[in-house]
Amino acid sequence: MGHLREEHAQTRLKAAPETREGNALEVLRVFLKLGLSSFGGPIAHIGYFREEFVTRRRWLDEQAYADLVALCQFLPGPASSQVGFSIGLMRAGYLGGLAAWTGFTLPSAIMLLLFAYGVGSLSGALGTGLLHGLKLVAVAIVAQAVWGMARTLCPDRERASIAAVAALIILFSSSSLAQIIAILLGAVAGLVLCRDAPPPPGGHVAMGLSRGAGIGALSAFFILLGCFLLLPGRVAVPGFDQFAAFYRSGALVFGGGHVVLPLLREAFVSPGWVSDDAFLAGYGAAQAVPGPLFTFAAYLGAVIGPEPHGLAGAVLGLIGIFLPGILILLGMLPFWDAFRTRPGAQAAMRGVNAAVVGLLGAALYNPLWTTTVKTPGDFGVALVGFVLLVAWRAAPLVAVVVCACGGIVLALASG
Repeated sequence: MGHLREEHAQTRLKAAPETREGNALEVLRVFLKLGLSSFGGPIAHIGYFREEFVTRRRWLDEQAYADLVALCQFLPGPASSQVGFSIGLMRAGYLGGLAAWTGFTLPSAIMLLLFAYGVGSLSGALGTGLLHGLKLVAVAIVAQAVWGMARTLCPDRERASIAAVAALIILFSSSSLAQIIAILLGAVAGLVLCRDAPPPPGGHVAMGLSRGAGIGALSAFFILLGCFLLLPGRVAVPGFDQFAAFYRSGALVFGGGHVVLPLLREAFVSPGWVSDDAFLAGYGAAQAVPGPLFTFAAYLGAVIGPEPHGLAGAVLGLIGIFLPGILILLGMLPFWDAFRTRPGAQAAMRGVNAAVVGLLGAALYNPLWTTTVKTPGDFGVALVGFVLLVAWRAAPLVAVVVCACGGIVLALASG
């Protein structure tokens, strides 16, 4: 892959060699582990990825990772899955990107498919405590990400102020476009306030994609979107309307994975394909499994009334909802590196990266903190997870296990 190297006046951190060292099997193994352990939603996933690929494995540096996060925050689709696909692409080409998506998506998709068949529900104090502990570890993961990224990406008062303003926008806005607005304002503030900052330490984000391939992917994204907006109900092909509904939902979601839920409800509950009760039950299960929230589509595809459903419907749903985000990502990546290396773009990216820190900080408070940390015991479990990650540099899986056990203990003690 492209040379990723971090150089600073006093430090040198090797990120990745000139050629791709990895292979698809290596990428699949790492992302499968993350797919089994990454609880807490897309914001927490960004924290897991940073710990695994920036801090531990050094497949890319902090700046390149922040740039990928910023790009994927701009685009429609599941941001954490897009970041993961990009890392796999950098490591092992197209097969690496596919391996990253498969490993990260498959575990939760299988769990939700089993739930659709009536398996995997958790009840009682033990199940409730386990789920609560998994939410608490998400608090620790995001707090670690905010801590580490703030020190690197907000080293001066200008960028710290941009991060604070971005956080305020998210905290006091109910619009699904608030994230995009905050990032755009961060870019403008960077152009004004961050031109005198030192140049970014990261190397270039090279994906090995041609501009022709990027234009082709963008064209496919918009052509398919147009077809799936105009043709449903007019094509007598089994599964076409369902696939179109999944694609539209994945293509039009901005502002985080949870925004896809009202789109999916409108697409599947309103026409009577799925009952409201079944939809809400699947939504609850999706909160309890690791991996991307978009795997909710596997559940919907399995329980949907019209054929195909079951396993075939689950596969159809997964491909339909993830495809638009991957296409638009492939379309933008060839142009992203050239854009970010220009002086004006560098200033804008400093502001954008600071705004991303603000977004993470706001998400740490709401929804994670406000919906999870209710008692001193909750705070204690989250604090233990944070110390394990930051001070002891424990693997995220260790923190997951410890916090899950802590949640069970709290539930048994209160019950």
